[in-house]
Amino acid sequence: MAIRNLPLGSLEVNRANDRHGELENETAAIAWLFKEREQHMRNLTKDIVDQKQIYEFPLVCPNGERFVVFDGNRRVTCLKLLEDPRRAPTVELQEFFKEQRSLWTGDYPKNIQCQVEADRDRIDEILFRRHTGSQNGVGQSNWDDRMKATFVARTGKGGGPSVADEIEQRLANAGLLPSRRKLPRSTLNRLLSAEPFRNRVGVSMKGGRFEFTHDEQATLGALARIASDLASREVVLGHLWDVDGKEAYLNRLESEGVLPGPSHLAAVTPKAPPKQTKVKPTVKAAPTIRSTLIPPKEFGLTWPGRLQRHHQIWEELQFHLDLRKHPNAISVLLRVLIELALENYIKSANVAVHENDKLAIRLEKVGQHLLAAGQIDHKQLDVLRKFKQGDKLVSADTLNRYVHSPNFAPSPEHLASMWDSLADVIVLCLKA
Repeated sequence: MAIRNLPLGSLEVNRANDRHGELENETAAIAWLFKEREQHMRNLTKDIVDQKQIYEFPLVCPNGERFVVFDGNRRVTCLKLLEDPRRAPTVELQEFFKEQRSLWTGDYPKNIQCQVEADRDRIDEILFRRHTGSQNGVGQSNWDDRMKATFVARTGKGGGPSVADEIEQRLANAGLLPSRRKLPRSTLNRLLSAEPFRNRVGVSMKGGRFEFTHDEQATLGALARIASDLASREVVLGHLWDVDGKEAYLNRLESEGVLPGPSHLAAVTPKAPPKQTKVKPTVKAAPTIRSTLIPPKEFGLTWPGRLQRHHQIWEELQFHLDLRKHPNAISVLLRVLIELALENYIKSANVAVHENDKLAIRLEKVGQHLLAAGQIDHKQLDVLRKFKQGDKLVSADTLNRYVHSPNFAPSPEHLASMWDSLADVIVLCLKA
């Protein structure tokens, strides 16, 4: 393999690309890409113009004085048409590429780094591993939905609007953008990659729409400080690479009084109640049946690497294990999750416990600590105190029977009741 800097004009879009089979010439191959993938080609062009680069080397093979592209035909086509918009297959596309080229700042690249392979058999082996699926691990393994969601949560690079773009616009309108250096939007997107982080600074992107969740002026002040830290490079990508790093930075801002607090919560204008209209009764709607122990809703949790097992158990209980089919597995995992969550809070908040304290005692001590911190009320603490009573459904004794008793079979209803009673405390412990 050789990586070479080749003139863009020497690259030839493959007329026999496996996407379409053999066509007459390069012009026909370019026309096919826009006929079959026009919106994708437009989006790719905009991304190239925005980033001023491509992120993967085209795979090319020498052909006389030119190089045929075997992988990367779409990227090379976009670059060629940005260089010469007249080559676009329609007048409308020619105007599009002229417009995009006008947005390019600086010198347009005359040379492109490419992976050059002279052996066609080797090229086919590379293409086989890149484009024909995982092949039982030989080829590229595609991400499933959970893997994609993890990437989006880590980086903020989703398919929706950019929170950094929205913030930059509002800071600019308020005259609060850093004046000396450009705001690194990719780093800001990473910091605010999930709703819990965005909510802490006073904004939301639910439903793809930017909103202030706290007083606008207080929030803009916090965002201006963050923008200044990022633009000055006092805080860089390495500081915000993972959940712990993001939380550490936001915790520091909170301790300095920078972030908006509960007193800055935005007032919600109540909606007028809909007019009541008399309708003829129909068949009574069936109640929603709960299929998993943890309801499939957002709990505002972020998952640092140290909570990897906690996260896996949570996802099994929220998405994978059916409450009516797997009550035994769920009952054991629920106990494990409670114990792990408590241990996380005890370590993070430095709660004084004895190594011989049983689960019920640890739960009560954690509850007292949460009450003192103002995170739960006395009613919630009473529920935790009753956890020591063996005659109660929601009790440590019940959890022990789930694990050790050969005759005590957990029911979906009892498990759901157990979760509903302890959910708030478990979530608070996982957030610590």
